[in-house]
Amino acid sequence: MKKSDLDQSRLLSPATLNNFLKEYALFDSLNILGTSVENRPIYSYSVGDGSKKILMWSQMHGNESTTTKALVDFWLYLKTPEAKQLRESCTFLMIPQLNPDGSDAYTRVNANGVDLNRDAIDLSQPESRVLRDVYEQFKPDYCFNLHGQRTIFAAGDTSIPATVSFLAPAADHDRTITTARELAMKLIVIANINLQAHITGAVGRYDDGFNINCVGDYFTAQNTPTVLFEAGHYPLDYKRVKTRKHIFNSLVVMADTIASNTIETIETAPYFEIPENKNHLRDIELYNLKKSPDGLSVFDNCMLIQFKEVKNGNDIDFIPEIVTESKGLAGMQRINAQEHKNLMNLYFDADNYEIENLTKTISLLSLHQFV
Repeated sequence: MKKSDLDQSRLLSPATLNNFLKEYALFDSLNILGTSVENRPIYSYSVGDGSKKILMWSQMHGNESTTTKALVDFWLYLKTPEAKQLRESCTFLMIPQLNPDGSDAYTRVNANGVDLNRDAIDLSQPESRVLRDVYEQFKPDYCFNLHGQRTIFAAGDTSIPATVSFLAPAADHDRTITTARELAMKLIVIANINLQAHITGAVGRYDDGFNINCVGDYFTAQNTPTVLFEAGHYPLDYKRVKTRKHIFNSLVVMADTIASNTIETIETAPYFEIPENKNHLRDIELYNLKKSPDGLSVFDNCMLIQFKEVKNGNDIDFIPEIVTESKGLAGMQRINAQEHKNLMNLYFDADNYEIENLTKTISLLSLHQFV
């Protein structure tokens, strides 16, 4: 299995990940922390022997695989000569798939239907208890909470998808900038500076409303700087190959900042200049769906389409669905239906959003080239 094989699908089952790690002789370095609801092992791996301890976990939501791939890339990087200072200054403890059952099923929740990122207090699930036990035993100086986000999110009020988003979670309802939260903000600022050179305007910031049931909020409330990563969408990159690279680079930049003891020199003010995520984007906007009787184009007849991600064997299908409530929304990709001869006779009924055989209609546009 080549490294590029991890790029072939958004689905990343435990079996696929384990085969990859075996191919790269990494599997034997894993430790079993515990088991999931369906008795799958929850693995961790540790790299480095430095005094600064960083706990990193991914796929607590099983359908968010991009950051897991970036985390494995980071592990491979840590084995190289270039990462010598990181290994000497830091100890990294990484959990690639906290929710292996959800990863196998490609669902957000675990096998009991519980969102593990809303279980920080109840600890009702075995996966949640595994993470808490690791946190209490490892006593990290920093936590990296790695997630993925849907294509609907834009960086602020723009039409630019938020390819990467961050959050320094609040520690209380007043959103106090505690010492721990300030350190998380500084790491995000330095990562954003690096990202802007590659994906200008495509970095977002999540709302910092406090919820003690969220793991990042809970750890921040315990005085541990915690950074939320969200792997988002890059135009036409539905397999998120490019996003994966940007997450990897952000991990390296933040780790270098911690290892080099330069974090205190970073200002926090630019953190608040990162635009907040807005959820007004949809995948495709088909416009000009009919012509007026005199042959002139009518441009206000449009339809928004959002892809639904559905597991199909070892892959993910992107199924087009009509967005029935489109006020205030915009398509990331705008397609003029009248420029496609197969759609020249398509008529859009503003009072009826049903278009017969939508899937076939979309396939006529050869949208497979986009996904």
